[in-house]
Amino acid sequence: MKFNGVNHLAMATGDMDKTIRFWRDLLGMRLVAGLGRRGYRHYFFQISDTDLIAFFEWSEVKPVPNKSHGQPVSGPFIFDHVSFGVETENDLWELKDKMEAAGCYVSDVIDHGFIHSIYAHDPNGIPIEFSHNVEGIDIRKQPQMRDESASKVTQEGSEPNTGVWPKVTRRTPVSERAVYPGAGSELFHGKKG
Repeated sequence: MKFNGVNHLAMATGDMDKTIRFWRDLLGMRLVAGLGRRGYRHYFFQISDTDLIAFFEWSEVKPVPNKSHGQPVSGPFIFDHVSFGVETENDLWELKDKMEAAGCYVSDVIDHGFIHSIYAHDPNGIPIEFSHNVEGIDIRKQPQMRDESASKVTQEGSEPNTGVWPKVTRRTPVSERAVYPGAGSELFHGKKG
């Protein structure tokens, strides 16, 4: 099995129009799918050829207060920030200038050794980062572990350890595989979910 990217990240908003203005019109991500009916909208923006970010619109959702990226929290918590890659260092600076011109707070450009990044928040309070890979350094091809107190599990290396989880003992036969209609199937296949 080989993964081909992030099919989509699913976020939530209370104001889809404001969200469209930011993600499509300010950041330039194409709005490629819109599913909806009264009281429900689920829209998808194209990040790259393989990656999307999606938003559910729920009327009672309120923007969260801005939290600094990577700032420790306590208690139940699920998500810190998402980083979007840009092709060139110039793209990073152009994006910074564009966001500042729109009145959005955006951080200085930060050097993390293998990437240069800027940090901001979308209108829903979602912490977002934009990163450019430093030329000549590709951690996907040459993983780097610089944790001075790495755990034993970390020290096992970058490659998946296949002996940790139970092996599949029964594969679902093709004759038993079923795909059920869900939201959006009526738009593309004529089936109601």
